[in-house]
Amino acid sequence: MELVDLTAWAPREGGSLSYRVETRFGLDSLPEGASFGQVSAVGTDPEGNVFAFQRGPRTDPIVVFDPQGRFLRSWGAGIGIAHGLRLDPDGAVWITDVGSHCVLKFNRAGRLLRTLGTPGRAGADEATFDRPTDVTFGANGVVYVSDGYGNSRIVRFDRNGRFISAWGRPGSEPGEFATPHALATDREGRVYVSDRANERIQIFDQDGTYLSSWTHLGATQGIDITAGDEVWVMTFRSLDEILRYDSMPGRLMRLDLASGRVLGSLDAPGHSVHRSAAGDVFVGSLTGNVIRLVAAGTSETPAMALDEDRPG
Repeated sequence: MELVDLTAWAPREGGSLSYRVETRFGLDSLPEGASFGQVSAVGTDPEGNVFAFQRGPRTDPIVVFDPQGRFLRSWGAGIGIAHGLRLDPDGAVWITDVGSHCVLKFNRAGRLLRTLGTPGRAGADEATFDRPTDVTFGANGVVYVSDGYGNSRIVRFDRNGRFISAWGRPGSEPGEFATPHALATDREGRVYVSDRANERIQIFDQDGTYLSSWTHLGATQGIDITAGDEVWVMTFRSLDEILRYDSMPGRLMRLDLASGRVLGSLDAPGHSVHRSAAGDVFVGSLTGNVIRLVAAGTSETPAMALDEDRPG
C-alpha cells in the first residue's frame, strides 16, 4: 500500500513570532460616522502617536491616534489616492499620492511643507513621477522615492528637494524593476527596494550601485528597517497571490539584515509594515484595519483578537 503524506500545516518560516495581536487598533475611537477604507500605510512619531493613511471617503486620508489608540485628529483633504507614508528622522510626515503623481511632506499637524513632482502630471523626468509608491531617507536628509507603478526607477533628492539622480528601468536584470513598491535604508546607507512583480528585494548602495538581491521571500508588499537595523517585511508567496486574493493574509516576517534569513513569521493581511521605537509592529491592511502587534509579556493594552503568545 502506498503511503500518502497528509500533513496539512507546514511550520512558519523561522518559527512563530511571540506577539499579541490587536486587529482593530483605533477603530472604536473614531468620531461618529467616520470609518476607514483600505489602510495603505502606518507610521509613528517620536511620541508614539500613530498615523494611519487610508482611502475611504468617511474620514480624512490621514488619521492620527495616541499610543493607546485614542483618536486625536485627522487631516489631508485633497489627497488623491493614499499609498506610502513615512516619518523622517525630524518627525515630518511624507506621503506618496498615487492620484496626483506627487510626494508630499507635511508637519504633524497637517501643514504642507514641500511637494516633489508636478501635481496632476505623470512623467519620468526630474520634475515628475508616474504614480510613486514609497519614500525613505538616507544620510544628510537625502530622500529616496520609489517611482513604481507607472515608472520603474528610484529617484534621489537632497534635503532641500533638489533632484540628485535616478536609477532603474523596466526589466528583471539586476538594477531593473517591475513595480518597485516599497523602500527602506539601513544604518550603512544601503537602499532596499521591494521589487514586487519580480518577487525579490534588491539592495543598492546609497548612489544606486547594485549590491545583491533576496529572492526567497516571494512578492514583498512592504519593508521597514529600524534605526537599529531590525528588518520587517510584509510579503506574499507570489505576485499571483496578491493579484488574485488582494487583502487575504500573507506573511509578516522578521529578517536578519546580513543574510535576509527569516527569524520569525506569522500570518497577516497587510500592505505595509512599520516597527515603532517602542517595539510595537504596525500593519496597514487593505481590509480597512490598522493591526498592532505588541510583544508578548509587555503590559500594553490587552489583545483584542488573535493570541500569538505560544512558543515558536
